[in-house]
Amino acid sequence: MIRQFRMPIAFLFAVLAFSQAAPAGAADLPYPNKPVHFIVPFAAGGTSDLLAREIGQRLSEALGQPFVVDNRVGAGGNIGSEITAHAAPDGYTIQLTAIAIHAMNKHLFPSMRFDPLRDFTPITLVTTSQNVLVVNSSLPVHTVADLIALAKAQPGKLNFGSPTNGSTAHLAGEMFKNLTGTQMTHVPYRGSAAALQDLLAGNIQLMFENLPVVMPHVRSGRLRAIAVTGTSRTAALPDTPTIAESGVPGFDVTTWFAIVGPAGMPAPIVETLNRQVRSILTTPEVRQKFADLGAVAEPSTPDALRQRMENDYEMWGKVIRASGAKID
Repeated sequence: MIRQFRMPIAFLFAVLAFSQAAPAGAADLPYPNKPVHFIVPFAAGGTSDLLAREIGQRLSEALGQPFVVDNRVGAGGNIGSEITAHAAPDGYTIQLTAIAIHAMNKHLFPSMRFDPLRDFTPITLVTTSQNVLVVNSSLPVHTVADLIALAKAQPGKLNFGSPTNGSTAHLAGEMFKNLTGTQMTHVPYRGSAAALQDLLAGNIQLMFENLPVVMPHVRSGRLRAIAVTGTSRTAALPDTPTIAESGVPGFDVTTWFAIVGPAGMPAPIVETLNRQVRSILTTPEVRQKFADLGAVAEPSTPDALRQRMENDYEMWGKVIRASGAKID
């Protein structure tokens, strides 16, 4: 009887040994081999959320695992970003991030529990977009030169609105003031809709706002587009010059969204994600969808994204310190 059980017991030990080794071997399976946590640190329905859901769905189809979008909202994107920064760097937590998180927030918030540069692995840039300088059509201003002349003739009398203190629209106005030597008064609102309503009513005179928000009113003639804030003209307003070419050299407010992960991600995983997202962003359908949101699909290498983050961090730090802007 004893001899009859030797083979099954030996076999049982072999099975147990194999099962104990399996988890270690699972780490060597091709990436990804389980669902990926795709954090969006802003509210559902916004631009970043729409970008993430489009890319996440296509990554799921390409790589065979769900990329589960998770909106973690608050503190200007800092809450969701802190989760990403402190996650395991294994490629199973990534983030659709924004310029404000890596270039602006550290200069605005009195305390942050992560470093916007050191605590992240850049994967790829996703899109870039720019704002447009618009004025109420009743204002006797048709060019940037007109606006500068009026602002200097009436120091502090012109009011520019923004969705909130510390927003890109706010900081664009502060940069404009610094580079032109003008004095204008910033009026923060609770979102773009309220600011736009007051601009249309003439209660404020100008804004540096996102293209999709103001374009219907530019077309109707209620607002006048004076200039765009990036380094090149936009197809949406081909005859509208940039602020830089209008006599304010060095002015550049180009916003961007990108994909990052926690610091220390393995290079092969970064390369896989970069390659797949770059492929997604070259498809005509995706490029058109993003263009409809006022964004240009613009993938990059991880190194190029890191350089952009570092350059923008330095640039916006100077602007914010000069403006005195803070967020409690």
